[in-house]
Amino acid sequence: MIRLLTLLLIAALPLRAQTIDTAATAAMVIDHATGAILMEKNADTPVPPASMSKLMTLNMLFEALEEGRIDLDDTFPVSENAHGYPGSTMFLETRHNPTVEDLIRGIVVLSGNDACIVVAEHLAGSESAFADRMTARARELGMEGSTFANSTGWPDENQRMSARDLVFLADRMLTEFGEHYHYFAEREFTWNGITQPNRNPLLYASIGGDGLKTGHTEEAGYGLVGSAEQDGRRVVFMITGLDSTAARTNESERIAAWAFREFDNATFYEEGQTVAEADIWLGDMASVPLVASRDVMATMPVRGAEDVTARVVYDGPIAAPVAEGDHIADLEIEVPGIGPVTVPLLAGADVAEGGAMTRILASSRIMVGRAFAAITGDG
Repeated sequence: MIRLLTLLLIAALPLRAQTIDTAATAAMVIDHATGAILMEKNADTPVPPASMSKLMTLNMLFEALEEGRIDLDDTFPVSENAHGYPGSTMFLETRHNPTVEDLIRGIVVLSGNDACIVVAEHLAGSESAFADRMTARARELGMEGSTFANSTGWPDENQRMSARDLVFLADRMLTEFGEHYHYFAEREFTWNGITQPNRNPLLYASIGGDGLKTGHTEEAGYGLVGSAEQDGRRVVFMITGLDSTAARTNESERIAAWAFREFDNATFYEEGQTVAEADIWLGDMASVPLVASRDVMATMPVRGAEDVTARVVYDGPIAAPVAEGDHIADLEIEVPGIGPVTVPLLAGADVAEGGAMTRILASSRIMVGRAFAAITGDG
């Protein structure tokens, strides 16, 4: 039987945020710590991603590093194809032997198409094979709105990504490849005697921006996948379809400022803290404490006065034996205007099977209950 225990969480932060509209054709904003979606517009529509799709090229490169298939100081050859590739460039020449770290900087800081081609050809043999691998990996990661025809974001009708997928990918850069995230904050990089600046406007604004990637083509307009941190709180967002670099800069700063101003995070329970108790069937204890598997945090609007509600859900009573640490319940928190947060609850203690007397008493309670139901006609 599903058991529900309703809790009332009195929020330290009051009610409903001011909404925001955007001139972007597609957009999404999330809180990095909680995953709460603060705003979305056409978030699942596949759109031309331009150079923002280089985040997927970097994902493939970072995965190869994490798996030990390559090292940061490995060198890759530069083909004539890479050297002659059009668009933004790292200024690689066929005589060069850039390291993997050089290529990361060439992609992240300089948006070098030539650096992407070098990576694609080394990891997959050809750019077309690499694009196929990118698409296959995107599906494995749940990125249903993404297909790739190349590693660079060069215009192609088969190069598409959704705002949701790009935000997911940006968040993945932080959670899975945090040791490499510092490259995104570098403001310039010098290669072949040529120093070029990072085009990400967030790095030069006073909003705590430290990544990730801009993009522009005639079809896509001006876009940006960005991340910023203020007072220990981080937001990740994507906008695209703006009509100028100035519009992209202004909109990215405006959206980030709104996300920090209108929302904050509240912690209701700390990891290991008891949230509730669950009934035990035929155990040497009548109940077991349910403890939070991690800090229970929710992103909340900073304006208004609505309460946050929560409930504990489990299939009970829970049959003994129970081992400490078993996942036996869930805490479901509902934040008005934001959506649900679900946190696993674990058994806070071992519960052994009860002895003979426990079973006798349980049987007696069942018999009494049935007799009472027969007398009253209940059930």
